[in-house]
Parts: sequence; structure tokens; C-alpha cells
Amino acid sequence: MSIAIVRAEDSYNGTKRVLELIKNEIYEKVGGRERFLIKPNFVSTYTYLSATPRETVEALLEFIHSTFNVSEIIIAESPAMGSAWEGFKNYGYYELKKRFGDIEFADLDDYDYKEIELVDEYGKTFRVPISSIILDNRYVRISPCRAKTHDTVIVTLSIKNIVVGSIRRGYKSRIHRGYYTINYAIAKIATYIMPDLGIVDGVEAMEGNGPVAGDPKRWGVVFASINPVNLDIAVSYGMGFDPHDIGYLYLLANWGYGELDLSKMRIVGESLESIRTKFKPHSTYRDQLSWKRFLAMR
Repeated sequence: MSIAIVRAEDSYNGTKRVLELIKNEIYEKVGGRERFLIKPNFVSTYTYLSATPRETVEALLEFIHSTFNVSEIIIAESPAMGSAWEGFKNYGYYELKKRFGDIEFADLDDYDYKEIELVDEYGKTFRVPISSIILDNRYVRISPCRAKTHDTVIVTLSIKNIVVGSIRRGYKSRIHRGYYTINYAIAKIATYIMPDLGIVDGVEAMEGNGPVAGDPKRWGVVFASINPVNLDIAVSYGMGFDPHDIGYLYLLANWGYGELDLSKMRIVGESLESIRTKFKPHSTYRDQLSWKRFLAMR
């Protein structure tokens, strides 16, 4: 499974090119499925830099239609701030309907849900409700997002996008029980709803106090892979971070879902070293590393 990396001046062309690099791998991953669920990232429905650019999803839709037999495409979200419908409107997603008439828009909270049991860093169990459509393996799950720093888990990329968005509104705060617990919760939930394809748009990324109040960083890179754990590990390294410091990626890799050794990854397109930069971390970055203290208790 490859990590595709391209340099790009804009999200639309960057996404088109990066998907073509791993087209055969995506085709094999999709198999005979004809239903697609696209989960963009709208942390806030009023802060453009916090959201997945519409152009990224437009290029993705072109790729889907030109490559697969399609019976259904749903673009669905459950934002932390604002409603899905506000996000679709404010970020121009309804314009996609003019080109792709067969797409549907949905709020993930409008579906039934299933509760997943988790354990916090002190051994206390708790449950979070996950949208049932995200759990439905008949759909090809796709997680396109913008590369951003984060206030509790260092970076938010393709896995965190789909995990936190799948939790019903009003219950997302349940996983915020300390730095270890939120990393563990993200990793554990991801094992139930791992994306089939992840896309990380770093053309215009966010650094500093993300995922909403950070600053723009013009990086000019787009990544994609059918292994979102490896994808997010590679992107976090490209952002200048040590993937071993990112709890949920560390856990998922140690559970067998990915590879922390970058030398064992197959990179196509640009090399990781050639695009590596330095993102300014969140102001709480040092505190976020405290998740490691709880590893010995597991």
C-alpha cells in the first residue's frame, strides 16, 4: 500500500493527480462496491481554514465517477460547531450538485447509532454513540481533510476526521478525558470505521493553535493512501512532527494497523524528505505529550 505525494498550487489539481498515482490500489480496495460515503471535515462551519476545501471533494467526485460504477454517493458530516447544512452552504458544497446530480448531502446525526464501549486512563468504562452509516461496510468510506495542528492530539488528519465526526453531536466531549484517553478513544473507534481511502490536503494548511484558531501555512502538498494510518504517520512527519509523539497513531501502529518505521513505507510521487517542513505546534504541545505516561499502565 503506497503513500502518494504531489506538489500542488491548488487543491483541485493536486487531488486529481495524487489519486491517479494510486488508482489501481484504490480500485482493488473498492472492489465491487458501488456506494460511497465521503466525510469532509467541518470543525467549524464558519472558519474556512478549519474545513476541507470544496475543490478537494470536487476532484474526488470526478475520480469516483470516472473510475467506478456508482449507485450512491453521500457527503455527510457532524460538525463540532454549527450544523452540517451550514457547512455545506458556507463552504460552497451545494455547488457540487450542479456537476454531480446524483450526490446526496446528510447530517450524520440523522442516522441511527451504535454505542462503542471505551476505557479511560483510570480504568473507568464509558460509551460513545457512533453514526450507523459510518459503520456500514457496504459503503466505501473516504476521509478528505485539510492538514492541521490540534489542541489535544498534536495533529488532526484523515483518521481523526472520520472518528470524531462519527460521534453524535452532544457526545463528542465524552472522549475528552485526558490526553491518553482521547488518543486511545480515537484509535479504538478507528478500528471500527477505518477509512478505505484518506486524502490530506496540505496546499493551504493550518499551523499553531488549530484545529480552528490556527494560522494559514502555505505548504503546497497533497497526500493520499488506502492505508490512513500510514498516511497520517507520513503526513505528520512531513509536518515536522515525530509520529511516535502522536498517541492515536502510535497505538494504531502497535495494534497492527500501520507502520511507524517510515523506511518501510512505499512512497510514490514526491519523496517525504523533499516536502518536509516545520509546522508551528499548538501552544499546549508539551502538555499533549503527557499521554505517554499512561502507556506503562496498559
